[in-house]
Amino acid sequence: MADPYATLGVARTASEQDIKSAYRKLAKELHPDRNKDKPDASERFSEVTRAYDLLSDKDKRAQFDRGEIDADGNPAMPFGNGGFGGFGGRPGGGQSRSYSARDFEGMGGEEVDLGDIFEGLFGGRGGMGGARGGAGFGRRPPPPPPQRGANVSYKLRVPFADAAALKPQRITLGDGKTIDLKLPEGVEDGTQMRLKGKGQPGPAGSGDALVTVEIEPHAFFTRDGDDIRLELPVTLDEAVNGAKVKVPTVEGAVMMTVAPGSASGKILRLKGKGFSRKGGGRGDQLVRLEVTLPADLAELTRRLEGWHDTAAVRNHLGV
Repeated sequence: MADPYATLGVARTASEQDIKSAYRKLAKELHPDRNKDKPDASERFSEVTRAYDLLSDKDKRAQFDRGEIDADGNPAMPFGNGGFGGFGGRPGGGQSRSYSARDFEGMGGEEVDLGDIFEGLFGGRGGMGGARGGAGFGRRPPPPPPQRGANVSYKLRVPFADAAALKPQRITLGDGKTIDLKLPEGVEDGTQMRLKGKGQPGPAGSGDALVTVEIEPHAFFTRDGDDIRLELPVTLDEAVNGAKVKVPTVEGAVMMTVAPGSASGKILRLKGKGFSRKGGGRGDQLVRLEVTLPADLAELTRRLEGWHDTAAVRNHLGV
């Protein structure tokens, strides 16, 4: 494979984001589904993917930059393709040369164990490794197995009511395709869903799409675990005399009975109108009554003239 930097069209000083952006652009242009009339596009696509696999791995990129591995991720030969530099004389290896650490300067700045190098070149203690089934003189190890394509991350903003009722959500993937996504039971803000094979393509198959759910806030509903809370205003006469009032829920309005003499702060429960629970079932909607006074108090003042409530409503406060 050619220089992976050249393959992606980026400089050797490119940032991780620059490399990712270049790969995504090329992968979209060269995807086989979009180039069915261009037989060389598939090979070019594979080259781009292999280059990205190497440069997106921090350790492999550093090894490549130091010359420790080649563009295919294989260990680089310390003596080049010409074999061991000191054995170039007459047949049988009559010419010899002794080596010191100075001869190995420039090999990544690391301390070199000459014994390890010679042992690797000659197949261990058995002399020339090829004769005893070793790696063989000058023979490279087998290439690493092909890798899957990279995973792709998405954020999915879901309306509050849709999340509570588990309404399917439509999402558009990087290749332009749209799918209807079924939300899991117990979904909450930050829930991550994995879509197998919906990521970037690669020689060993496509990666996955990782979808992170973000539940949007609601104008008047709030979440409390699997329950939903609502502050419901009621008029003074509804609270005193009792009434049937309309109450909003995530799945539409329902009628609820307010008992006579209901005070502000009283909580009424609507069963099964909350969020779905893991394992099945749903939480409840908790409705807190909030008694409001009329904007024009003249009529109320006239009706209450001469009447005083003598209840000791603040005794529990010690006043």
